[in-house]
Amino acid sequence: MRTMSDAPATAPLKGAALIKDEVTRLPDRPGVYRMMGDDGEVLYVGKARSLKKRVIQYAQGRFHTQRIAHMVDLTRSMEFITTRTETDALLLEINLIKQLKPRFNVLLRDDKSFPEIVIRREHPAAQLRKHRGAHTIKGDYFGPFASAHSVTKTLNTLQKAFLLRSCSDSVYESRTRPCMLHQIKRCAAPCTGLIALDDYAQLVEQAEDFLRGKSRLVMQRLSAEMQAASDEMEFEYAARLRDRIRALASVAQETQINPETLEEADVFALHAEGGQACVQVFFFRAGQNWGNRAFFPRVDKSDEDPDVMGAFLGQFYDDKPIPKLILVSTEPTERDLIAEAFAQKSGRKVEINRPQRGEKRQLVDHALTNAREALGRKMAESSAQTKLLAGVYEAFGLDGTPERIEVYDNSHIMGTNAVGGMIVAGPDGFQKSQYRKFNIKSTDITPGDDFGMMKEVLRRRFARMVKDEEAGIEDGGFARPDLVLVDGGQGQLGAALEIMADLGVDDIPVVGVAKGPDRDAGLERFFLPGKPPFMLEPKSPVLYYLQRLRDEAHRFAIGTHRMKRAAEMKKNPLDEIEGVGPGKKRALLHAFGSARGVSRASVEDLAKVEGVSEALAARVWGFFRKG
Repeated sequence: MRTMSDAPATAPLKGAALIKDEVTRLPDRPGVYRMMGDDGEVLYVGKARSLKKRVIQYAQGRFHTQRIAHMVDLTRSMEFITTRTETDALLLEINLIKQLKPRFNVLLRDDKSFPEIVIRREHPAAQLRKHRGAHTIKGDYFGPFASAHSVTKTLNTLQKAFLLRSCSDSVYESRTRPCMLHQIKRCAAPCTGLIALDDYAQLVEQAEDFLRGKSRLVMQRLSAEMQAASDEMEFEYAARLRDRIRALASVAQETQINPETLEEADVFALHAEGGQACVQVFFFRAGQNWGNRAFFPRVDKSDEDPDVMGAFLGQFYDDKPIPKLILVSTEPTERDLIAEAFAQKSGRKVEINRPQRGEKRQLVDHALTNAREALGRKMAESSAQTKLLAGVYEAFGLDGTPERIEVYDNSHIMGTNAVGGMIVAGPDGFQKSQYRKFNIKSTDITPGDDFGMMKEVLRRRFARMVKDEEAGIEDGGFARPDLVLVDGGQGQLGAALEIMADLGVDDIPVVGVAKGPDRDAGLERFFLPGKPPFMLEPKSPVLYYLQRLRDEAHRFAIGTHRMKRAAEMKKNPLDEIEGVGPGKKRALLHAFGSARGVSRASVEDLAKVEGVSEALAARVWGFFRKG
């Protein structure tokens, strides 16, 4: 007779058996389900009108591709969330996919926010500026623009046409005479009273009308005003109005596509080939083309185009403003449900249409051509990139073709504002979202000690990697590289190897890249542990590729250094004086024009400034004369 302790342990359920068991407890209600593998890895996130009816399909093997069957086999647990409606389930599914990045879902990889234009209303003289991120500033927002270039071009046009200020409030308050932008006729200079605030407010309203699509009305008003000025023989004023009208007309001339029947819409075109996909997105606002961008979502060759389009649209608009009209080349799966979810989010009706004829069809076809060409370029680049990485593998005798290469460089001037830069490259080229900068913090490093700086950078970077690996984090910004390149020769290589050994990660290959004599490209020498330095065949593609990596690391490091140095130079010495807050700082700068003017003032003159006591005046005077 066996006791309970002698009975064999019941093996945990997995795969289809586990799913079948879960179904017995599921309600016939809308919701979201998660399928998890070993160690809690989220494999897939899905939504259903009925959790019970949807999940049972996985257990029965219905409609499965080989990929989905593999996902079911990997499933070790499931989690469920019920929702009030299927629309709520869709919105929750989208949010979870973006947050968890499941392996088997279609995934929008490049998801940084788009730039916008904001007219800030927090100040009597509204400010025109570029903006990214949440709408935390009080004002009117216009966008999105596809790129920083397109928004900058539009901002320049708006400055020429409406003369709105772009300076910060602190700069505005401290101005005693107009800045250069006024001299080149791109600002009306409200800061010094060259235009009354009421007249400036009219310029602001004209700019807002233009951005809301009333460009013809604005140009008609300006034309009438110009004619009236000419009739009154105010030719100088008429010439200024003429320049503003030309600036507005240039928007239409510079844009390749300006639809006549479309005020506000986004256009999406999908082209898939060979297990890869490209979605080309065009933005149309105020009857103008505000740019386009290509996206390359993570897909599988078994994914159908309507499913890819539906998943892409949901993730794309998870944190972006939704227009009234969305034009698509492929009708997404569950189009009506997606439109209903978008309407719920935006608080207005949203249409998703696949146009069949007319101007809208031409716009979609144009976007589709762009998507096809962009995917072709990417596939060609990926093929060439694969060959180059295989060449790196052979040149350095690696264990396999590198998927992640990290390159390090330092930048400083006589040891000041020292920074280290890390760039990352792989099969998809430069991975700029993975770049990292390191401000050199150690006080023990002698200024200009490149070895010491390299040690600090590598110690911080790989200590973070070790910490992430111990915590089970695999997809952070500090994933394990397959190859590390350091700028320098034997000394830099030795410094890098010392740190790697200290941290127990000396299994990662490290190579030093030393510039040739007189920094000549093509004469680089490469240093590997335990081997004599060597050179690669001149003009070989692999050598050119390694030069590009090194040059990109240098560009990134020196660019980061320059930004740090510029920020340091912009610091106002008044910020360091105890008791001088923003108000007193503004008053002092207004009274004396600049920090240098404050430094030259006497205690008596300083004390005459409103809000500055004699004690504070003495402290300010003494600050500029210490030593």
